[in-house]
Amino acid sequence: MSEALKLVPKAEAKQSMKDFKSDQEVRWCPGCGDYAVLAAVQGFMPELGLARENIVFVSGIGCSSRFPYYMNTYGMHSIHGRAPAIATGLATSRTDLSVWVVTGDGDALSIGGNHLIHALRRNVNLKILLFNNRIYGLTKGQYSPTSEVGKITKSTPMGSLDAPFNPVSLAIGAEASFVARTIDSDRKHLTDVLRQAADHPGTALVEIYQNCNIFNDGAFDTLKDHEQAQEAVIRLEHGEPIRFGTDQHKGVVRDQATGDLRVVEVTADNEADILVHDAHNPSPTTAFALSRLADPDTLHHTPIGVLRSVQRPVYDTQMADQLDTAIEQRGKGDLTNLLTGNDTWTVIG
Repeated sequence: MSEALKLVPKAEAKQSMKDFKSDQEVRWCPGCGDYAVLAAVQGFMPELGLARENIVFVSGIGCSSRFPYYMNTYGMHSIHGRAPAIATGLATSRTDLSVWVVTGDGDALSIGGNHLIHALRRNVNLKILLFNNRIYGLTKGQYSPTSEVGKITKSTPMGSLDAPFNPVSLAIGAEASFVARTIDSDRKHLTDVLRQAADHPGTALVEIYQNCNIFNDGAFDTLKDHEQAQEAVIRLEHGEPIRFGTDQHKGVVRDQATGDLRVVEVTADNEADILVHDAHNPSPTTAFALSRLADPDTLHHTPIGVLRSVQRPVYDTQMADQLDTAIEQRGKGDLTNLLTGNDTWTVIG
């Protein structure tokens, strides 16, 4: 268990999934992928063994942001895109809390993009679940920051001209210490990624491919169909060769000429060149290159799993240390000198 979780009080009694279900009616469209994520999170929470009153879910605006209503913990349905900022204030002022952010591709990457990248670079002790359905669902089907180029929607009737964000690439570029991707329909994989994120000290971002069956149905069918997924899903396991496909006939190698990563058919001649996944590599270079293997249409191959998990100083701990130092030095400062020192001016007129 991480040092961060050790600070949060334990539950006095054993808990079950039922303990984390609120009395609120779950109001998502029938068939929405959010149901699967909610069930996975509710089922996973008892594993933490934490008192429910010391767990907080903070959300922004969007379909996913109804999440706090359905968790029998403390929570806040905050404002559009600002969940990471609000959660940062909570996490840094209350180290006895386990703080989770639930957001969507529109909420996090459009109006909330600035707040997201700063939470990541600071390495605040937050767990950020980014539901990505590549569409604005709550406002009825406009294109989002992760929609593919050419996407026909109500707001782009002739096709989107915007190049989409790759949330995992963005997070790695912002120096996030833990970055992962999973899929709503893969309960086992989703739970395993959540488990690793919860145990990570600092910010953990988990992108969850989530189906919107009303406005963008089938966006991730290639990754969900059993036969197609065999050839398309690159499952990353730390310390294991990156191979996939039926009978593991595909693999990832580094192109010696460009340094980029590419997918190849595994043969006796190149088997020794297959990349071994190192999620703990201090350099983000290879993790970023892995994130770029996901093509915008998810038709060919997409890596899932933990791309990066490294140790960095946690913002909350550093801030607490500074406050302790300030308290120790109380009385040694000169307020009058501060107010009338060289950095003051007299305004005339």
